[in-house]
Amino acid sequence: MKSRICEMLGIEFPILAFSHCRDVVAAVSKAGGMGVLGAVAHSPESLEVDLAWIEAEIGARPYGVDVIIPAALNGAGGGSGLSGAATGAAADGGFTLEDVRRLIPAAHIDFVDEILARYNVPPLPSDDDTEALASLGTLGDTTPFSADAAGAQLEIALAYRSAFVANALGPPPPQMINAAKNAGKLVGALAGRAVHAERHAAAGADIVIAQGYEAGGHTGEIGSMVLIPEIVDAVDVPVLAAGGIGRGRQMAAAMALGAEGVWCGSVWLTTAEAETHPVVKAKMLAAQSSDTTRSRSLTGKPARMLKSAWTEEWQRADTPDPLGMPLQPVLTQNAQRRIERAAHNAGSGAEKLANYFVGQIVGTMNNSKTSAQVVYEIIEEFINSVESLAARLTTEPLSPEQSR
Repeated sequence: MKSRICEMLGIEFPILAFSHCRDVVAAVSKAGGMGVLGAVAHSPESLEVDLAWIEAEIGARPYGVDVIIPAALNGAGGGSGLSGAATGAAADGGFTLEDVRRLIPAAHIDFVDEILARYNVPPLPSDDDTEALASLGTLGDTTPFSADAAGAQLEIALAYRSAFVANALGPPPPQMINAAKNAGKLVGALAGRAVHAERHAAAGADIVIAQGYEAGGHTGEIGSMVLIPEIVDAVDVPVLAAGGIGRGRQMAAAMALGAEGVWCGSVWLTTAEAETHPVVKAKMLAAQSSDTTRSRSLTGKPARMLKSAWTEEWQRADTPDPLGMPLQPVLTQNAQRRIERAAHNAGSGAEKLANYFVGQIVGTMNNSKTSAQVVYEIIEEFINSVESLAARLTTEPLSPEQSR
């Protein structure tokens, strides 16, 4: 395909697949797109293991790595939004888990404990030592979204053969831009508003991902149909479209709006390779597009996820408001680990609470396929859609296949 994204990244199809699963990353890269590994849940050791594995699987094909360096946590003690006590504790680089835990109100701790008790979620087994590696991840004694954590992940990503690194929250900070450029890597950043895209481009980003309201995970409030052309008009760098994209017709629409390719995340969660919890995968396969909600209940920032008993509990009028980042993920990570461990018990409270980030495209994710099959089906439908549009410019009647 002709696209600046394909030329810049050396890929056949301008489809970038964001996934926390290395198998998905490798499968999409081998199918002609480019997998992007989400690193936030990785320790330094596990990230090195996964990057080495990916490179062995895909050979010379390119892949990317996505890190989270929130603007509020870019530097040691720099504008964290936390209290002065925590800022002082972070003066030597990042916030430790203990720094953050001391700031969590007792009422919030009691509320999470009460949810777990009311839904009969059992404690972790005595031999379970994975609390520090709960679903949102930590690095040693740092918080999941600290400068120390992201800095270690970025350093490792740049030491490997990744062609592209992306910052998922806010503009890439100067140290990220400089390090990536010095290592010969391209830099991307996600944007939910045109002004965010302008900041990313001004900071030195090579690619901007325009992520609409429909997307899974952290997302803004503007729908893709409006957002994509706004961002395309606002910046000169290539734009990838994200949010509500999992089929070829949606890819064709995004590129008609000016995008040079697509960034897909949710559609891989029900693939054969995905490591999605079996209970959550089953919920996704049965879900409609209306079965998601934007909630701050996991990370402290609005993130689209499956509706579940967990999101309903946090949306009640008589419950505490979720805390900000990084307090909320530290508050909930052990609870999420307990839910994950027990959710396989059919009819249990843990099963009702279990959820995960996913976009509104979940309504069409009702069959499990291989990641390669998803790529090929997107491209096939994209071609059919483009040909159908081209045929509408002629005076000859459309065939049944073209009119679909």
